[in-house]
Amino acid sequence: MGVLEKAKERFEEIIIENQLLDQAIMINARGLSTEEAIGNPKRGDFPLIQGQEVMIQAEFNGSYGQSFTDHPGNFKGSLQEVIDLSLDNNYHRALLVATINAVLRNLDLAEKTVHCKDEEPELCACEIVMWIENNFNNIDKIGIIGYQPAILEECTKVFGAEKITITDLNQEKIGIKSFGVEVWDGRKDNERLIREADLILFTGSSIINGSIDDILDIINSYNKDYFIFGNTISGVVSLLELPQLCFYGR
Repeated sequence: MGVLEKAKERFEEIIIENQLLDQAIMINARGLSTEEAIGNPKRGDFPLIQGQEVMIQAEFNGSYGQSFTDHPGNFKGSLQEVIDLSLDNNYHRALLVATINAVLRNLDLAEKTVHCKDEEPELCACEIVMWIENNFNNIDKIGIIGYQPAILEECTKVFGAEKITITDLNQEKIGIKSFGVEVWDGRKDNERLIREADLILFTGSSIINGSIDDILDIINSYNKDYFIFGNTISGVVSLLELPQLCFYGR
């Protein structure tokens, strides 16, 4: 059973325990504008700003949960209807994950289910790198799966570009050098990255594009330390007790 399937199973148990399926409670979800999702950061190279990803937001009883996706859509329906969705496409997965975030936030079972804004993504990158410095010794190489420019830049500043590797699924990024680091192809180079790195940072959006299970299988096969970054996966992290680094989510 994959990560999202396990999370969905546990999520269903929680909503049954809290008798939410019997209530006439509706889930509203919609795509957010760039400003709604990330505010107005000084830098313009975040995937949200460049239009490569969209943030959708689910609302549940006045609480909000978000998730990144490349397949956004609006939705209005019951919690049961969300539970009944198949998990065979990015839209359905994003809707479920945003809903998990919103419902668990409402039940005080998850934090940081909404993306940080303005200068906070860069501040978060600084906190992540500082946390790594304070908690890990003798790291020769850090592997990043998922292009997050603030994290990449801060890692190169502190550890040096020669100690960083990165992969991404966006074909426009692959092969370019960013902050002195060549972007590898996430479709074929994740195993190489994980094998060569001492510590892995990977994006929570991997639960939406369906790559998280393969990533974790490879990480576990090489017995590497890892952390997942970003708010998308906050609810799933809470359900499954996965390691996450997210300092400025709301």
